[in-house]
Amino acid sequence: MYKQSKVRIGLFGIGLQAYWDQFTGLKQRLTEYIEVVAKSMETFDAEIVNLGLIDTPEKAFDAGLKFKQVDVDLIFLYATTYALSSTVLPVVRKAGVPVIVLNLAPQASIDYKSFNSMESRTAMTGEWLAYCSSCSVPEIANVFRRSNIPFFQVTGLLYDDAHVWTQIQEWIQAAQVARTMQYNRLGVMGNYYGGMLDIYTDLTLQCATFGGHIEILEVDELSALRTSVTDTEIEEKLTEIKTEFDVQDDCLAEELHRAAKTAVALDKLVDKYDLGSFAYYHKGTGNAENENTVTSVILGNSLLTGKHVPVAGEYEIKNVQAMKIMDSFGAGGSFTEYYAMDFNDDVVMMGHDGPCHPKIAEGKIKVKPLKVYHGKVGHGLSVEMSVSHGPVTLLSVVETGKGTLKLLVAEAESVAGPILEIGNTNSRYKFSSGARNFVEAWNQEGPAHHCAIGKGHIASKIKKLGDILNLDVVHIK
Repeated sequence: MYKQSKVRIGLFGIGLQAYWDQFTGLKQRLTEYIEVVAKSMETFDAEIVNLGLIDTPEKAFDAGLKFKQVDVDLIFLYATTYALSSTVLPVVRKAGVPVIVLNLAPQASIDYKSFNSMESRTAMTGEWLAYCSSCSVPEIANVFRRSNIPFFQVTGLLYDDAHVWTQIQEWIQAAQVARTMQYNRLGVMGNYYGGMLDIYTDLTLQCATFGGHIEILEVDELSALRTSVTDTEIEEKLTEIKTEFDVQDDCLAEELHRAAKTAVALDKLVDKYDLGSFAYYHKGTGNAENENTVTSVILGNSLLTGKHVPVAGEYEIKNVQAMKIMDSFGAGGSFTEYYAMDFNDDVVMMGHDGPCHPKIAEGKIKVKPLKVYHGKVGHGLSVEMSVSHGPVTLLSVVETGKGTLKLLVAEAESVAGPILEIGNTNSRYKFSSGARNFVEAWNQEGPAHHCAIGKGHIASKIKKLGDILNLDVVHIK
């Protein structure tokens, strides 16, 4: 499928053509402002399509067409000075992508003493116009509202304003994640875990909301791929497993061999269909070959998750979307659910059986043998880890029951303390509102019982992604 390695960002500034002959140097000065923004944006690993200063309706129509032709993901509109809204609307309507209005002053304030001592009132007016970026923003906002065009704002200083550049960077990162989801290929293999009504979802709604393609796969194909795995490939995968994980002494050699063989087959399946994420579940009963396959996938799926192909068990399609979002933000995104509440320490314990995200673990992940996969068929190797101590973000993709999706997000701290050493992922999370309040507020939004956990506090980035995708975002605080 088509993939764009970098997000493509449109940038243009606005001005009033009548000013240029009246105020010497103003056009060049404003153009330089736009160049400052463009060069700074390029440091955020983005391809910048900078159309410079748009100062007439005619140029606006051309600019909108250009942005559409080059397929920009997001537009930044820099209101450098007063300009007519007729130089804005044609651009944004034609491009048809989210727009962020930049209201950036060149300095924190005008030097009033120097300004008022200028001998020429014409020069004074030109100097003022170089500072009046805020002047046209209400006009633009009015026209956008009346045109039903969503817009967002960043207000502050052009230079040395951490808030401004954090916001711009987050918008660009969110646009990159939206592009990643747009071209992602999600593999789904097997069937839902019977009776988990909360995780059933509408695949068409997922594609309509996030884009991408959903490839329906069969367990039989993965089992067939296992038969083609060579001894050399198994040995190479065993080396990878032993390097990546802390394999416990009670793991049998034959179980490691079985897991490594399946891991190679999983790699082949992912390569064949160019998958960027994967959700699976299959009982395997009645077919020994398939049972052998599905009971040996945990290590291979954990390795894939660490390589930016997040894998969710229990056919949890909504949650693998959340995991892909978290991973695309560079935060990881490990499959999780409530495990228990510790009222003494005021923490919520969360984790899951099945695959983990190796890149966000606290220490090395342990591989342990399990005689029983609770609630599932068979036995085999599993992984035990906690998410790295420090700030974390929880994300759930929620089906609302109204034909839409929403994003549910919360921030917490992963804290040290005892965990359940049962061969599953599980961590201790502390919330600013307290465990009891968090659990009630989170559950009140009607999420499924799974969510994705990632490192860092990135709720503000997820909010921007929701804005880009026109999704409601609920932040539990």
